[in-house]
Amino acid sequence: MRQYSTSQPPSPDYSASSSEDEVNVGNVTGQQPQPSHWTLPPKLRRHVVQTFTWAPNGKSSEAAHITPESTPLTVLLLFFAEIVTLLVLETNRYYHQFLVNCEDGPSPQRNMTEAEMFAFLALTLQMGHTVQDRLEDCWTKMEQLCTPFYGQKMAHARYCHILRFLHFTDNNRNGDDRLWKIRDLFEIIRTNFLNFATLPNIWQ
Repeated sequence: MRQYSTSQPPSPDYSASSSEDEVNVGNVTGQQPQPSHWTLPPKLRRHVVQTFTWAPNGKSSEAAHITPESTPLTVLLLFFAEIVTLLVLETNRYYHQFLVNCEDGPSPQRNMTEAEMFAFLALTLQMGHTVQDRLEDCWTKMEQLCTPFYGQKMAHARYCHILRFLHFTDNNRNGDDRLWKIRDLFEIIRTNFLNFATLPNIWQ
């Protein structure tokens, strides 16, 4: 039931006509009428505020090896090294599951490595700065412009192979979790940022 404020008159009620329209649509398409309004879940959502604690010098004790002389790459790997390992594991797993279910498919390719995953992510980020009509143009047209960056880092076929089978979790783990497709990734990100979120303070 809709609730209206006493400070303004209620809007006209079109429930009768909308219900009739839904029934007519359902009869025409042979399907059940769909609800016309979004509703909130039955359980109230709690807004959890995380409490971050750190050492007096602004650096988490979880990263004692990080110093002001550490490179940005060293700090980046604190957050993303475990993610890259996860991507390699689950992408290879999904590819092998595909091979098992594919009776007459292409010749099997080698397993992906962490170095390839880093190159794949780097190329994907770089594509945001390269305006091309098609994915393959990053390899063909950039070669013609004498900037063979993409081809030097990874072959086009290999990039497409990784892109096709990129996965974050095992498909056999499907359950009641609505985030099961990215649950492991989400937990890694959440844990790492809880542990290392204060690290940028050492660069100030």
